[in-house]
Amino acid sequence: MEQHTVGRRGILRAAGGLGIAALGVGAGAGTASAAIAASPRFDLTAPSYDLFRGRQLHDDTVQQGFAFDSVNKRLFVAQRRNGSGETSGDLCITELDFAGNRVSAMHLTGFGHGVAFGVEPRGRDSWLWTEVDANKNGYGTRLGRFKFVRGGSLSHTSSAIQKYRPVASGVEFTCSIDQVNGIMVVRHQKNGAKYIAAYRLSQASAGNFSSPVAYFKQPSIPGTAQGYTSYGRYLYHLTGNAYSASNPRPGNTRITCVDLNSGAVKQGPVLTRAGESLSYREPEGLAVYRTDSGQARLFIGFASGTAGDRRSNIFYKKALI
Repeated sequence: MEQHTVGRRGILRAAGGLGIAALGVGAGAGTASAAIAASPRFDLTAPSYDLFRGRQLHDDTVQQGFAFDSVNKRLFVAQRRNGSGETSGDLCITELDFAGNRVSAMHLTGFGHGVAFGVEPRGRDSWLWTEVDANKNGYGTRLGRFKFVRGGSLSHTSSAIQKYRPVASGVEFTCSIDQVNGIMVVRHQKNGAKYIAAYRLSQASAGNFSSPVAYFKQPSIPGTAQGYTSYGRYLYHLTGNAYSASNPRPGNTRITCVDLNSGAVKQGPVLTRAGESLSYREPEGLAVYRTDSGQARLFIGFASGTAGDRRSNIFYKKALI
């Protein structure tokens, strides 16, 4: 296997004291600051490989986002909770092993849609960063951090949740964590548009969102947004829809790579045929994991199956350029 390693200490150049005012976070600026060091990126035209197909989650709804705990070797997948309304914000988080076998689950009430979330390993525990305090549209209005508890349940009103509003003028927050390089990306709505903010994970974990290392208005990416993640200097967006009469095989699922320093599209949108033979096949979620041997992988999620028996399917790309 190829080994491409970018150390935590090397990923960020000195930000030169850049804060919210310098980056224009409070002023609606649309350009990024070049604070993230050069790193390899995934080749979106390279082949995809299976992690697993057709696995059952705790509930039987369509999967949403997913994320890895790279230290404790866990995979978490979000989905709307059985019996809950589309805009309820009620989620089920299923814990899986890397073969797709169910380990446990946790129920969340009033959190959000689940399109993207992050995991922060803390010793043997996995702490999740998710949207929380769902609005009437079912999207979280703040970020929340809490410990994943096997078999547990948590209401959005619980004092066990640490809540944050990273950008004061922002709404509908979600996040993704690059554990390899220690970066948290926060996607949010502001002034009728989507914005991207990137923070050092060490600062975000301390509740400090005053000094983003990148901030920009998300570039125009066609298609239905279905997830995002980052690795080093680059952000990846997933778009597409389930198979239908108007969207037959191989479908319209595409991945786009964005440079966090410039806010510009670097590659894509690129059509992916991963899981092309699946039935239904709705794209749902992106995540990055680096193996113990040092191989970085970009994972792509799809829901399959029929209503009342939706299944989880995860594939990955591993070629870096």
